[in-house]
Amino acid sequence: MTTETTTGPTGTSGAVTTVYQVKGMSCGHCEGAVSGEISTIEGVTSVQATAATGQVTVVSESVLDESAVRAAVDEAGYELVEQA
Repeated sequence: MTTETTTGPTGTSGAVTTVYQVKGMSCGHCEGAVSGEISTIEGVTSVQATAATGQVTVVSESVLDESAVRAAVDEAGYELVEQA
């Protein structure tokens, strides 16, 4: 699992970056579908999906509920394998 929390210059908590492994992505359309669904989760500020590696990097305001991410990936038609 890769989860990283950054801290701002004033000591306040910053963004949380989590990398997920998604099965079934093979093209730009796949990347867009997965990114679009995950971006609807409350607190998500950025999503970068890469079909070549199957990795999806999500930046959020706080740690996300994995079941919400799993449901979003499922809605897009793919399978969340694990956090990378």
